[in-house]
Amino acid sequence: MRKYNIAVVGATGMVGRTFLKVLEERKLPIDNFYVFASARSAGSTLMFQGKEYTVLELNENSFKDYQVDIALFSAGGGTSLKYAPIAAESGCIVIDNSSAWRMDKEVPLVVPEVNASDILKHKGIIANPNCSTIQAVVALNPLHRAYSIKRIIYTTFQAVSGAGMGGYNDLSEGLKGNPPQKFPHQIAGNCIPHIDVFLENGYTKEEIKMVEETRKILNDQSLKITATTVRVPVFDSHSESINVEFNKSYDLEDLIETLKSGEGLIVQDDTAKEIYPLALNAAGQDEVFVGRIRRDESVDNGVNLWVVADNIRKGAATNAVQIAQWIIANDVIQ
Repeated sequence: MRKYNIAVVGATGMVGRTFLKVLEERKLPIDNFYVFASARSAGSTLMFQGKEYTVLELNENSFKDYQVDIALFSAGGGTSLKYAPIAAESGCIVIDNSSAWRMDKEVPLVVPEVNASDILKHKGIIANPNCSTIQAVVALNPLHRAYSIKRIIYTTFQAVSGAGMGGYNDLSEGLKGNPPQKFPHQIAGNCIPHIDVFLENGYTKEEIKMVEETRKILNDQSLKITATTVRVPVFDSHSESINVEFNKSYDLEDLIETLKSGEGLIVQDDTAKEIYPLALNAAGQDEVFVGRIRRDESVDNGVNLWVVADNIRKGAATNAVQIAQWIIANDVIQ
């Protein structure tokens, strides 16, 4: 079996370290492995597959010098804008976790359970979607195929880990009574309806990301979508209330069976036994969990869903590694 030179860029961050963990678990055929970060982190060490690796400083020659085949980026938009094209020019395929390339018409935006074939359209860069969008479209894709979605209303309840270590620390310190450093308000004992910056139309950038990315991934610009994204005092796993209106009528039992057959989905829906997806249970898992499945009686063809997933794993690292696995399995690298 052919083996590949794989690199992680931003290896010392929360998502970067999870890249390493998921790569270990999924046992990709790796020949040479490299970890890159900024000058500040260069020289430190990370463990991978029982071996100690020295973190290398990222520069313009990194990908060419080390003949990297696949690079997983999670080092911020500025780094991705600068270095992803350089990597692509050297023959490397970049899987980028920032928002820098997601809406570029030349860059596939991929969730493997939904639109893996879009990987074939890549020109050296593949974008990993927003964490909230990833789990939503895994649940929505089989329903869109079966019933044709007309409208989506997203309300998210997003864990502090989505804001990196700063968010994690704000909740930990806030529980001790200390003031926030990352968020504009105390997150402990609070909900903040404000993720990313506010735009002129009153939406936040996070909300618009969900709208635009859903349309791109599902390849349907006609979808009517609105979103409200909220930061909640939970350490890990995003939860989402998703209200969907279809163009077609549906039978609820058939719809639940459609979800059960969805790739990467686990249905947890037995309210008589108080069984439904929980953030605590989703943490550390790669699947997307869906429950509280019920007809929306305010419209003719509506349904309500509760969707939960680990935002650092499926919402970032695992999704990127799944893309890499698809690339390798389909021999996309020449």
